Amino acid sequence: MMCEMRKAGARAAACALALALVLAAAPALAGGEPHVSGTVNVNTATAEQLQLLPGIGDARARAVIEARKRRGGFERVEDLLEVKGIGEASLEQLRPYVTVKGRTTASAD
Repeated sequence: MMCEMRKAGARAAACALALALVLAAAPALAGGEPHVSGTVNVNTATAEQLQLLPGIGDARARAVIEARKRRGGFERVEDLLEVKGIGEASLEQLRPYVTVKGRTTASAD
């Protein structure tokens, strides 16, 4: 009887842990609104600043920087479509947070 109670307790603890992990990951998995305020100038931003943007991780930030160097800068936000991994849908997610002029003012909320 005691062994069964321990097993039940262990199962309950495992389920609680699994539920906590799912709930913690839910915003990222749901593709919810990013928690960024301000804008990122894609012509001057560092890799770290670029990673504040929705859908931009380390590899894509490096790709943006490489494309920026190769092109001598971006003239329009739409030029980001030339970066591997950024398509129309990604660009629409990025559009409110990117600029090609001015300062980078973005910060994680």
